[in-house]
Order: sequence, then structure tokens, then C-alpha cells
Amino acid sequence: MKIVDVVPTVVGTPWRELTFVELVTDTGPVGVSEVRMVNKTGTLLACIAELAPRYVVGTDPFDVERLAWNVQWAEYGRTGEVASSALAAFDIACFDLMGQALGVPVWKLLGGAFRERIPAYANGWYRTGRSPSAIAERATEVVRRGYRALKLDPFGAASAELPPTERRLSVDIVAAVREAVGPDVQIMIEMHGRFTPATAVRVAALLEPYDPEWIEEPVPPYNPAQLRQVRAGTRIPIATGERVHTVAEFRELFEGGLVDVVQADLTHTGGFTAMRKLAGWADVYGALLAPHNVCGPIGTAANLHLAAGTPNYKVLEHFNDFADPWVAELVDRAPSVDPADGCFPLPTAPGLGIRLDHDACARRPREGGVLKLFEAGWERRADPS
Repeated sequence: MKIVDVVPTVVGTPWRELTFVELVTDTGPVGVSEVRMVNKTGTLLACIAELAPRYVVGTDPFDVERLAWNVQWAEYGRTGEVASSALAAFDIACFDLMGQALGVPVWKLLGGAFRERIPAYANGWYRTGRSPSAIAERATEVVRRGYRALKLDPFGAASAELPPTERRLSVDIVAAVREAVGPDVQIMIEMHGRFTPATAVRVAALLEPYDPEWIEEPVPPYNPAQLRQVRAGTRIPIATGERVHTVAEFRELFEGGLVDVVQADLTHTGGFTAMRKLAGWADVYGALLAPHNVCGPIGTAANLHLAAGTPNYKVLEHFNDFADPWVAELVDRAPSVDPADGCFPLPTAPGLGIRLDHDACARRPREGGVLKLFEAGWERRADPS
């Protein structure tokens, strides 16, 4: 089996663009993958178009280590977000082809079934005004749908600091959510790398009474020294890594004890090949995996296979029940959370077990949607309510 073509398809929403990549083979099977690129879809497509004829077309999809080496080392230039995302698209689709060729789900190739239920947490659900009562009402609906965990960013369009009025409002939002969902639902606090270390520590102290599961990216991801200041100033677990794009870049975070929950994105960190290595390394340092996942159904399906075979996997992020739920129409069988326990079931079909519906994709062309984190109302994600 050889790869003979690489075919991208982009679907648009008001705030994210989903890039699907299919690897066509000379024997018939087609492997599929997905990347949600943050505000740079055109750049990703250009990278895929440049790398595909160089390292993908004409190759055996089983040769994923050679593929990763070519993109990360043979290219010579330093690997960043765009190249790692293109590599992930190729790698994930190759694993889909491997699973199809062998007649087994991808998790069989990733260590087998360590678990049969994959816990999920909800994101994208707080698409309303920054009112504690309104957000608490939405949180109640999340729990009613079976989720045992949810995440929110209560900080509006803040950058660097948080004025006293905004600080009180942010804490009031979290307090209202905690009261609404009760003591047993996990609440993850997203900070989006927006704060100075001093502000992050101050805010974390105010939030501690509401027992957050973690604070996420409390400071920008480019300076571990700032994260070290936050670590020294809070007892709340720290989650970070969605904007770290190679395995090697996690070294300082692990060695410094700066991360409890590793949030590397499967689709931005080189795919299964890289993430398996990262999971093992994280385990040595007692860190858990909770990958960043803003993908539609195919990226989510890929994450389920990774979760199934990874012992130190904690929980999977999921947007698609609340933000653009129509993305389920883009595939033949979209993954869904079981309301009985807030978990995804173990996939059973060969490969990723999911196929793209091209007609449905054609009905959702690119809209030029981007995430504008530092503009008021960004959390609505184009929802006018």
C-alpha cells in the first residue's frame, strides 16, 4: 500500500476552521485526519501542499517514524506550530490507514485498551453574557447532559492584569458555577496565558475556595520562569502545553515540576507518534495527559484512540455538544458523550472508525472565522444570545 494523493477539505464556522486531510492509497483505503488551526488555516494548507509531495506521496503509511524524522529533522528549520500540525495531519491519517489495513481500531496499535470509558469535560458551553447567574444556568445544563466536568474562562477580555471590579466579577462567576453544579463536578479554570505571574497567583488564591481542578495557562507559554513563580504561589494544579508543539520543548516544564496536567494538542504536536513519546515522558514525572481538543468529530475520534491506550490519561476536552453541534453531520458516525456517565465509549471499528461526508462539508464553506480572545464578547463565539 502506497499513498498516492493528499486531499485537504476545510469547513468553516464563525470562530474556527476545521481542516480535514485525506490520504488516498493505490489499493483503495483512504486515511483521514483533522486539524483545527488557530487563525492560520491558509498557512497550514500551504505547508501541507509543500510537504506532502516531499515526504508523504509515494510512501508506505506504516513508516510514521521516518515521516516524523523528515518533517522535524530533514527540513532543518526549527519545527513550530504549523509544521507540527501538518505532520500531525499526515501521522493521524497514516494510523487510520494502518488500522484499516490490519482490521483493528487504532488504539490496538497504541498499547491496547487500558480503559474502556474515556471521561470528557465540556467547553464552549458558556456562550452568554458575563453574568454569574446566566453562566451558572448554562453550567446546570452541562451537568444535566451527563458531564462530570466543565471548563470556563471567566476573565472576559483581560490582558496582563485584572482590575478590582473585573476580579470580583470573575470570582463571582466561578462561585455561581460551583454553587449550581455542586461539589462533585470538576471545574477547570482557563486563563488563556493572559496574566502576569503576580496577577495569576492573586487570582488563583481567590479561586481556591471553589476547588478548581486546575488553572490552565496562567501565564504566556513562552517563559517557564514565569510559570515557576505561579507554581511557588499556588497549591492548585497547573495545566499547560497546548501551545507547545514539539516533545523536546516540554523538558524544562517536566524538570522544573511546572506542569501537573499536560495539554499538548494531538493535532498540533506531531500526531500519535509524538504524543505516545510525550505520554511516557510525562509519566516519569508524575504528570497526567489532558490533551487540548478544539477539533470537530474526526480530531475528537483520534483523541479517543490515544486516550484508550494511555495509562496516564486524565480527561478529554469536548466542544461539539455546545459550540457548532452541527459538526456531527460532517461524518458518518460522530463520537458522542454518554449522558449516563459523561464518558465516551471505546471505538471499535477499524482505523479511526470514522469517514468524512464530502457533501456535508461542501455545505459549510470557509467563513474566515477567527478567535479574538482580547475582544469583549469573544466567549460567545458568534452566538448573539
